Amino acid sequence: MAEVSPLRQRMIEDMSVRNLSPATQQSYVHAVSKFSRFFGRSPDQLGYEEVRAYQAHLVGRRVSWGALNQTVCALRFFYGVTLGRSDLPERIAYARTPRKLPVVLSADEVVGFLQAVKGTRNRVALMTTYAAGLRAAEAASLKVTDIDSGRMVIRVEQGKGGKDRYVMLSPQLLEILRAYWRLTKPGRWLFPRRDGRGPIHPQTLGIACRTACEVLGVEKRVTVHTLRHSFATHLLEAGTDIRIIQVLLGHRSLVTTTLYAQVSMAVIGRTASPFDQLQMEAAPPG
Repeated sequence: MAEVSPLRQRMIEDMSVRNLSPATQQSYVHAVSKFSRFFGRSPDQLGYEEVRAYQAHLVGRRVSWGALNQTVCALRFFYGVTLGRSDLPERIAYARTPRKLPVVLSADEVVGFLQAVKGTRNRVALMTTYAAGLRAAEAASLKVTDIDSGRMVIRVEQGKGGKDRYVMLSPQLLEILRAYWRLTKPGRWLFPRRDGRGPIHPQTLGIACRTACEVLGVEKRVTVHTLRHSFATHLLEAGTDIRIIQVLLGHRSLVTTTLYAQVSMAVIGRTASPFDQLQMEAAPPG
């Protein structure tokens, strides 16, 4: 195993202290390492001019804005936190996020899409994704105990940004989940892997979406996140307050602040899911 340099170790410790996820830590270390290799020097010997030149290099290679901003985040953290160069992070500019409208399905399209998903577990998981506006990883990692039928909410643990939140539990979804539970008897995880040793991987839901698209022959590129976009859009069209939608989705505010709108669990529990407007059978699909 290659020896970890003191500088890299310090950066890893800085990220661990701030509770950055393992995936974020890995991507930050990888980004700083690539930056260092590009100039053939230790990153603590490089400054703003090198950062600027490296950004220009990445733009010239037509690197995606997401990858560019991941590098920016990593370098801002490295210089601002690990090296304590408070003067530098604010000078490292983010790439401007392209404004692209998400793909959104109509209510009828949601019904047709979900009915085309193969496999009881995958179909019920994707129903839950739409009914509660979940991310793929959030739906995949749901536990049976996260379903709170008493308060009609679903607990989402450690969503994006490591934050917990509650979302509404659709009465129609609850009936489907109960039928699904009676049929499959899942243990700890609501949607377990086939060997039962953990939750399904989020990619499994992505594959299920691609397969459903092939079955339907649709031109739209429907992903797990498409169901989440559709959930939010349908709520907005139904007149739901945008502040409630932000809380349900676990989103930061539109002005890029870190303040989440505060909505009580009672309000969330009373908010009707658009899933209840779909004509779905209460029994789980075969």
